[in-house]
Amino acid sequence: MQITVYGDTLCAQVTATAMAQTGHQVNWCVVEPASRERLAQGRPLFREQGLDRLCADQLESGRLTTGFWDDAPSGIPDAVFLALLPGQEAVAEQLVKTLAGSTGCGVIVNQTVGPVGTAEQLRTILKSVDPRAVLVALPDLIQEGNAFQTFTRPDSILLGCEDGEGEGMVRELLRPFNRRKDVIQVMSLREAEFSKLAISGILATRISYMNDMASLSESLGVDIDVVRVAMGADPRIGESYLYPGCGFGGPGLSRNVLALVDALNERAAEPGLLEQVLQTNERQKEVLFRKFWQFHQGNVAGKKVALWGVAFKPGTHRVDNAPALKVIEALWAQGVEVSVHDPKALADLEHWAQGRGALTLCNDPYEAAEGADALMLITEWKPYWSPDWQRLKRVMREPLILDGRNIYEPAFVREQGLVYRGIGR
Repeated sequence: MQITVYGDTLCAQVTATAMAQTGHQVNWCVVEPASRERLAQGRPLFREQGLDRLCADQLESGRLTTGFWDDAPSGIPDAVFLALLPGQEAVAEQLVKTLAGSTGCGVIVNQTVGPVGTAEQLRTILKSVDPRAVLVALPDLIQEGNAFQTFTRPDSILLGCEDGEGEGMVRELLRPFNRRKDVIQVMSLREAEFSKLAISGILATRISYMNDMASLSESLGVDIDVVRVAMGADPRIGESYLYPGCGFGGPGLSRNVLALVDALNERAAEPGLLEQVLQTNERQKEVLFRKFWQFHQGNVAGKKVALWGVAFKPGTHRVDNAPALKVIEALWAQGVEVSVHDPKALADLEHWAQGRGALTLCNDPYEAAEGADALMLITEWKPYWSPDWQRLKRVMREPLILDGRNIYEPAFVREQGLVYRGIGR
């Protein structure tokens, strides 16, 4: 089929790549000029393990082509995916009007995450131009860091659809990714959008709850990791999203929770729980700084801290809303020298830091730790899981390990002659 994908998002890149890989002819149209320039140079917008190569392969094969959102259409697509950025509502509305005016335009699939009711508004605009046109909602459920895998092997697909033709088309498009068992859940447009936000809300709540329990466990002399395993063994709770740490980040989770808070406020409801979740998370982002401050009894000016991992999660180069950013700002405010290593995110971090403060960016993790008064593990990239402890002990000025993800065994680290501080341990 002929498919057009609009958007500068990770969801757009994944959708375009996956559809082209399964044999469709796909035209990926971006909105931002900078995105167009990157694609013209043959550089995918997002660098995730495997995804950039897969995208490049589809571009080379000719099954995937690129363009700009307001280019004149070269033909009539069988399906159109809208995977736009937040704040591009005007672009979405203009696209819907243009597409509706194209005789024979296929199903429009809205993947853009927005307030509940966004898809209905777009459908109203669409049908005001062409009453026969079909629009469905397919909320973006991909997990950054493992985006292609979660799109092509999904555990769940939320399809907001009130039209049999639209459902049939989407099922055909997603058939290669829905073989083992049918994971498509069909519901109304609003229910699909709200389900996406509600999922984000419960995930964020579990994380913040565990961070609160970790804080309490420290005062009680309890290892939160033992408690986590006990909780996860209860089938009513399960094991997912029970890991305490130094906070969550990224462009999506906090934004989705804020959208829920806004929806509650608009309806004069009390968003107390979700507001507390966000406040807990912002406070948790500074937990490693507080441990560093306490260890040195407030005498931190002029000291050096090494950060391992600044991407908001493993597998991505993005630092949007990452916990590391808040840690860095707290360290800068106290006159602390900061050195950083990350396998993928140094370029994005350098861009963020321009005009804010000085950072030493290192291509080797042990180089970052040289002369440090503390090492903060913030993003749990796999190369950090089993470091050379004796080498760290030699190169660090003060062998203080601040484990923001509880990936190390405290007793073993201490046996190596280093000082260990974790989250709730």
